[in-house]
Amino acid sequence: MTPEKPPTHSPAHRLAREQRSISIAEFFEKNRHLLGFDSPTRSIITTIKEAVDNALDACEEVEILPDIFISIHKLPDGLYRIIVEDNGPGILASHIPFVFGKILYGSRFHQIRQSRGQQGIGISAAVLYAQLTSGQPTRIISRCSYHEPAHEFMLGIHTETNEPDIVSHTEREWDRAHGTRIEITLKATFSARKRLIEYLAYSSVVNPHTRITLDLDGEYIVYERTSNEPIKKPESIKPHPHGTELGRLQRMAAQKSLPKQMSVHAFLIDQFSKIGTKTADEICIHAGIDKDQDVTSLDLSALTSLHAALQAIKIPPPNAQTCLSPITEEQIRQGILKEFNPDFAVAKTRTAIVYAGHPVVVEAALGYGGSLETEGQAKLLRFANRVPLMYQQGACIITGVINAINWRNYGLSQQGLPLGPLLLLVHIASTNVPFTSESKDAVAAVPEIEREITLIVQELGRELKQFLNRRDKMRQSEERAQAICSLIPDIAEKVAETLERPVPDTSPIEGRIMKRLIAKAQMRDGRVHLSVYNYTSTALDVSVYCFSSDDLSQSSKKPTYCDESGGEYTAVWNLHLESGEGWNAEYPGTGGTIDIRGVLDEQKVVIHS
Repeated sequence: MTPEKPPTHSPAHRLAREQRSISIAEFFEKNRHLLGFDSPTRSIITTIKEAVDNALDACEEVEILPDIFISIHKLPDGLYRIIVEDNGPGILASHIPFVFGKILYGSRFHQIRQSRGQQGIGISAAVLYAQLTSGQPTRIISRCSYHEPAHEFMLGIHTETNEPDIVSHTEREWDRAHGTRIEITLKATFSARKRLIEYLAYSSVVNPHTRITLDLDGEYIVYERTSNEPIKKPESIKPHPHGTELGRLQRMAAQKSLPKQMSVHAFLIDQFSKIGTKTADEICIHAGIDKDQDVTSLDLSALTSLHAALQAIKIPPPNAQTCLSPITEEQIRQGILKEFNPDFAVAKTRTAIVYAGHPVVVEAALGYGGSLETEGQAKLLRFANRVPLMYQQGACIITGVINAINWRNYGLSQQGLPLGPLLLLVHIASTNVPFTSESKDAVAAVPEIEREITLIVQELGRELKQFLNRRDKMRQSEERAQAICSLIPDIAEKVAETLERPVPDTSPIEGRIMKRLIAKAQMRDGRVHLSVYNYTSTALDVSVYCFSSDDLSQSSKKPTYCDESGGEYTAVWNLHLESGEGWNAEYPGTGGTIDIRGVLDEQKVVIHS
């Protein structure tokens, strides 16, 4: 008897007809918030961030000093056209559609080295968002050398297949010898202007070798490079044994690219970093595996033993100097001084550590006082692989660590973040930064990284405490010195009256007591006498500015610079004065004023008589 066929209208059949696979492009089209395109306000910054990251990575690949142009222009119907152009090596025409029109296509995901882009998602996600909100394709122009023409593409993404949709492709002339230009039209609101400017300013702090020009509807802002040294390209390294999971080891042992009859011993040396002949012998003995056995013949049980041995044997950490590119203490400090001008700035770099087989270097800096805001919480700058993290501050382990530190131990009050004129910068450099999501806005709570951040920020806190203690002691000493100096002129006047002598000049005595730089302009016998004395405890580099209607070019000491305009002279002398050293000059005339630059106001006294 033939069995009766089940009905095709059952609930299981109905559900089966509704089931289908979707492409990664279709998934992110419906979940674009995961990539940082969760609002029209944020979409502009995310698009620019992804394009700038790609430009910087491309320039560093060939060790070119990056020169990046960014343009934002408002169009009708709430649309904005964003242009990002770089001077990088360009992209081959055959690769352009896939780089910009296929999600999860890139050159860095399978390489173990530091880079800004890690997943091959960012810029193609921007193309997808533009296509979704404006319906317009994205224009890409790229040229690899002046010997070749530039290639121009208009393209989008087939979301059902995650394949590029090439609208047009033409060869054209372009004034750049090499580089790439992307023009994206998307629907957005530009209420985050301040945050965009902050993003570019912060990028210039940690990328001092970069020049960025921003065009906001005809208003230009330029972030000049402060270093002419291109960043050394990080080199790719092999996976480290301590970060290799069993499934990956199984896949590595079965890969078709391995030579035939490759022994386990040779496999370990060839496929992993920091494994030499002696270490490979130890691993094989610990795993109970014949080192000459063909690695492709290992079953799951043998691979499990081998994996356990890889974790148990002590193996040196990967070479962070090869695969990472930290900013360095001096460049971080210079960047902070350039952008924020604090009174005190210090930077530190930790020794590299390893988490899950990936090397990590944590760097941090602290600035205090100066032009930093005196009210409210400290300014916190978070970076990962030289990229500013602008959103999700509360979800980031960097913020969590700084909130958890007791800043009262370092002389500051606290409400979550410390309060006062304080800047904190933390940078994480790694071959695989553990972000909390694909939008790469916050770093996940990895214990090894959390510990490194804690230690380096505490070290900066101790430096700040020493600075604040020194400042308080100097302030007390200064108050005592001022009290004494306020009495000296009266004492000199009384003594001169008693002795029937002229009242002496007490400023040198006051200078020694106050430990200041004393500058004077005095008129005597038809000549103007200039003098500068350094009574501080350190050598000073200062500039003496003199303004007069008299001919300053007749000075007894030749000025570094002298100019006359409308009968008024300006002269400048650049001086280096050791502690206790003085300088004098004079010129014919009856008047003049001086100003001292290059030293703080509280370190100088200027006298005209």
